[in-house]
Amino acid sequence: MSQSLSFTTQPGNAVSGDVTVPGDKSCSHRSIMFGSLANGTTHIKGFLPGQDCLATMNTFKAMGIKIEGPDENQNVTVYGKGLQGLTAPQGLLDIGNSGTSIRLLSGILAGQSFPTKMAGDSSLNKRPMGRVITPLKLMGANISANDDGTPPVVCEGSEGKLTAIDYLLPMASAQVKSCVLLAGIYADGITTVTEPGITRDHTERMLTAFGYPVTVEKNIDGDEQKTRVLIEGGHELTACDIQIPGDISSATFFLVAGLIAKSGEITVRNVGMNPTRIGAINILKAMSGNLLITNERMAGGEPVADIVVKASKLQGIDINDRDVPLAIDEFPAIFIAAACATGTTRLRNAEELRVKESDRIQAMADGLEILGVDCTVFEDGIDIIGGTIGTGTINSHDDHRIAMSFAIASLRSTGSITILDCDNVATSFPNFVSLANEVGLSITQN
Repeated sequence: MSQSLSFTTQPGNAVSGDVTVPGDKSCSHRSIMFGSLANGTTHIKGFLPGQDCLATMNTFKAMGIKIEGPDENQNVTVYGKGLQGLTAPQGLLDIGNSGTSIRLLSGILAGQSFPTKMAGDSSLNKRPMGRVITPLKLMGANISANDDGTPPVVCEGSEGKLTAIDYLLPMASAQVKSCVLLAGIYADGITTVTEPGITRDHTERMLTAFGYPVTVEKNIDGDEQKTRVLIEGGHELTACDIQIPGDISSATFFLVAGLIAKSGEITVRNVGMNPTRIGAINILKAMSGNLLITNERMAGGEPVADIVVKASKLQGIDINDRDVPLAIDEFPAIFIAAACATGTTRLRNAEELRVKESDRIQAMADGLEILGVDCTVFEDGIDIIGGTIGTGTINSHDDHRIAMSFAIASLRSTGSITILDCDNVATSFPNFVSLANEVGLSITQN
């Protein structure tokens, strides 16, 4: 067995540069899924060629969809076969490390007439699937997982159509919402999903771009955080051209790098500014970060902009609850900003962080403590007291965001940091190390 990839970083100082981050992972996944289920040929620009999105692509290829690319310019062509055009795969669908793929695909596969079985790598196979299986069973899907709710996920194939449901999400989760909505496409009647807090709306936006009607009702029961999404089964998706914006999750590593550096500035181009994704920007601004949003425009139905960040004296804050679901994937990087801030940063109502690629609250706390940063873990959050970042060896737990977060921490470290198990960085940001070194970090791969 080959030894896993590790990063070794050296202390940084100034940063400078102009970077373009890879395409948005959430949008890249959905472009392949919806292009495959659409009638006609879909052209995708700016696709993220990371392992997670390639896992989604390979899954649809295994179900009879012809897909070309990505080419050197990250263009992909999907030859859709319509909602009933998928065919039974020859064997197990290997989802790799992609939680988005397995959860959204559960909704799509629940509506197929043929049986399927999905599993992934050791990390994915520990993640909870009960949260999507429960509503799918309510819709009449013949779907199951292990006794503890982990993969493999087995869909036996539906005898007839699924039945629409009214579903109240027990927690704000874009993946669960999307899974139920996609199953709703194959259901009789109108499926409604009510979410207790704002979550990413990429599914609703892109379904609309593909011509599938979706209704979004806001301010439910007078609660501005409560949203209801309605989708009626039986309509069709029509192929279209999709421009993928730059991934704000990937951009956040460079935003934080620019803010915590001792001097300098970084411009990050073509960043997706979806209102359901800008929690990290809100939080970093609240911490007194110097961020300038410029060149705002629309691309592929999604708002995008360029962001200029300058070295800043960050301040610890109590993170606003409404920003938590809007920044759920960016918190590992935000924790590094908190470690470099003056005072205490407090996060609560972030239980969702415990069921990502790793338990990100505990994994980040363990790493911060190794580097000498004071923090206290709570069931739903963490307190981080800013201070000096030291040296040490960090276990990333095969979590790409943990690995990249501790890599940027080197800009303020007193010595080298070694980060273990970094193979999965390629799942979301294949050229992270080269871009980071270009702007002033010092990272070697071992």
